[in-house]
Amino acid sequence: MEFRPCIDIHNGQVKQIVGSSLEDRGDLARENFLAARDAAYYAQLYQRNGIRGGHIILLNPASSPYYEADRAQAMGALAAYPGGLQIGGGVNADNAAEYLEAGASHVIVTSYVFQDGRIHMGNLDKLCRTVGREHLVLDLSCRMRNGCYYIVTDRWQRFTDETVDDSTLDMLKGYCDEFLIHAVDVEGKSQGIEEALVRQLGEWCCRSGGIAVTYAGGVHSYEDIGLLKTLGDGQVNVTIGSALNLFGGELAFDEVLERIRE
Repeated sequence: MEFRPCIDIHNGQVKQIVGSSLEDRGDLARENFLAARDAAYYAQLYQRNGIRGGHIILLNPASSPYYEADRAQAMGALAAYPGGLQIGGGVNADNAAEYLEAGASHVIVTSYVFQDGRIHMGNLDKLCRTVGREHLVLDLSCRMRNGCYYIVTDRWQRFTDETVDDSTLDMLKGYCDEFLIHAVDVEGKSQGIEEALVRQLGEWCCRSGGIAVTYAGGVHSYEDIGLLKTLGDGQVNVTIGSALNLFGGELAFDEVLERIRE
């Protein structure tokens, strides 16, 4: 189990939001924290602490008037920590290489691969040919509906017909280096993790192996870290955002690192 930090950028600023509140119309989101520092500051902090694999997420659509400000923040972070961070948000086969050249270790993709509710294998193949699977993270962020975790796209606003289950993970693992999975229903709420999802991911990791899985959503206590480690059998990495003192929360960054590394 490793700690994978985050830098979420919305309306040109680093912030923490409630995931389910994000709306493209009007560039709206319910904020938990608005940072006074820029994205490069957090990138340098993660670098000083030897943490790799954190993700930068651009939360505005490409059509937003804020998108270029998001990109400027992101590019500053990539330049500050070359090779140490991943980036997602509007990534496709046409722009993915640009982010790698700017210093990203991986690009993170959802909407380009999941279109019209299904996996678009043509786009996935094209992306793999463009950047190589070793530089690709598939974001399978999901929401509960009818007892299943459905993958959601378009900044978590649109349900697909695909679920996060063993068959989907088995099929996609050959196309990427890592899965990133936000539990959107609890993302940014600091009210506890999606235990069933973490258990499912941990069981799959133990059975399948060979590919990293990072979970994000709902961690709000040191006990949650221990629970996630247990349920995930130590195989599932974790991202903590709103609950960290870096982003206005109560969990001390240094202690979080210590507990995860135990």
